[in-house]
Amino acid sequence: MCWPVRQILARVGDKWSVLIVMALRNGPRRFNEIKRAIGTISQRMLTLTLKGMERDGLVRRTVIPSKPPRVDYELTELGHSLRAPVEQLGLWAIEHEARIAAAQEAFDGKDSSAG
Repeated sequence: MCWPVRQILARVGDKWSVLIVMALRNGPRRFNEIKRAIGTISQRMLTLTLKGMERDGLVRRTVIPSKPPRVDYELTELGHSLRAPVEQLGLWAIEHEARIAAAQEAFDGKDSSAG
């Protein structure tokens, strides 16, 4: 696979990027709103992922002058184009969750009896 494609897939396939796309799908949000929507992401990881997504043209950061300054994040047109594949992947995961759990359980049971 060529290097540019690998870099793009690393960004759009990253679990945090996927969750950020879903958190921003209905419009702009502030940093802490995104963090609450995702739940398990650290402040540092959210900052790094948002900066990477902004660099890649997927997210727009807007500073609104106020006291204190307000910063909103939203999907760009390019970021919105990623919504459909991300949502399809989520639907696939929901549809196959039980089969995957059963396969994991079977594998883990086989693995522990081999030892």
